[in-house]
Amino acid sequence: MRVYNTLSREKEEFRPLEGNTVRMYSCGPTVYGYAHIGNLRTYVFMDELRRVLKYNGFGLRHAMNITDVGHLVSDGDDGEDKMAKTAREQKKTPWEIAEFYTAQFMTDIDRLNIGRPEIICKATDHIKEMIDYVVALVERGYAYETSDGIYFDIGKLPDYGKLSRANLEEQQAGARVEVNTEKRHPADFALWKKAPKEHIMQWESPWGMGYPGWHIECSAMGLKYLGEEFDIHTGGVDAIPIHHENEIAQAEGLFGHPAARIWMHGEFMLVDGGKMSKSLGNTYTIDQLMERGYDPLDFRYFCLGAHYRNKLNFTFEGMDSAKSGLKNLRAAVHAHKGAPGVLPEEEKASVVAAFDEAINDDLNIPKALGVVWGAARRAEKSNDVYELMRKFDEVLAVDITREPEKPAEDEYVPDAETQALIDARTAAKKAKNWAEADRIRDELAAKGIKLIDTPQGVKAVKA
Repeated sequence: MRVYNTLSREKEEFRPLEGNTVRMYSCGPTVYGYAHIGNLRTYVFMDELRRVLKYNGFGLRHAMNITDVGHLVSDGDDGEDKMAKTAREQKKTPWEIAEFYTAQFMTDIDRLNIGRPEIICKATDHIKEMIDYVVALVERGYAYETSDGIYFDIGKLPDYGKLSRANLEEQQAGARVEVNTEKRHPADFALWKKAPKEHIMQWESPWGMGYPGWHIECSAMGLKYLGEEFDIHTGGVDAIPIHHENEIAQAEGLFGHPAARIWMHGEFMLVDGGKMSKSLGNTYTIDQLMERGYDPLDFRYFCLGAHYRNKLNFTFEGMDSAKSGLKNLRAAVHAHKGAPGVLPEEEKASVVAAFDEAINDDLNIPKALGVVWGAARRAEKSNDVYELMRKFDEVLAVDITREPEKPAEDEYVPDAETQALIDARTAAKKAKNWAEADRIRDELAAKGIKLIDTPQGVKAVKA
């Protein structure tokens, strides 16, 4: 199994640091609002990694945090805490906000067949561990106190910025006038913030009442549950330049090495080719997709169509295609259920080898899906193929053996051979090979099958 390590910028062969159990940490949600589909794509990637590791026979000790304090609205060291801001706006306590949106997040990941990590840890349950970590950094000379908090001194780490490959000299030369003139470097970041009396979330510390910085949370909980060094750390690409960079700095200050050996990141999801963000008002939740008639697993299948390190452009046309594709895949797989044909061992071994090669090449799920489709469209039906699909769905988790929906009385469901011709015509049209597209249309028409092109895709009806 080979995975891409953001830290080395290379694919690396994966072997657990100890034994056969993979110790992994994933950045979880900041529970101040509903998770949107861009957020959830990152957790689909996290789940695919979990499933491929388990498929390969590894055990898992996987921790994911719930950020319910410390994540400021600027993603830096100024501004208001996201939890406190939402609590004020909704006239609730931060704990009520956290409980509600944590439950919503868990509902969403369950709907998407995302396996829950073995350890789910809330930031507010680990304040003592965070304070102990900060105290240790101060004692080792990697942190200093100012009038408003405790800051990490990045000047003590000559290679700070190695994850994002940031040029700190250029950053400093072009930096705006610093609000906090007590910081030794503009990129020094808060480990602990001193809280004004009116701040809604604060705890006792050696520096008075205060609350943790965002980055110290993951370092402290990773240390508690996974140890000084663990195998894999996952998150979205947006975490690279600030959050994960600072996690690495904190671990190097305390232990002399990054917390994780391998850092893996899922790319952004776009909307209609542009940026997705709450400020732009173009985000969607799973509930909103369901209101439009999509099953949550249609969205999972949509995500699996692109490699996790590639940007994925969300459109409703794409969702329609994913919905249709998953429906057709389930129909093709179901056609093999209980069928008497035999899948020769040599052919079976070839299919399994191709699937395994794809998923073990840095989670190349789109390629693995191609293998699945190839086997599902096999002309001679065999229950052996059906059982193989059940095994592969341990990785894909799109319920491809689910009983297909019964068609309406006037709806025609193509068999696998006909569907292959329909797909070939679609590919020919996409390639602007109009002659081939017309030939296939005529061939189907001769069999009494008429094709109707609709905005949702091609519909086949009995002529």
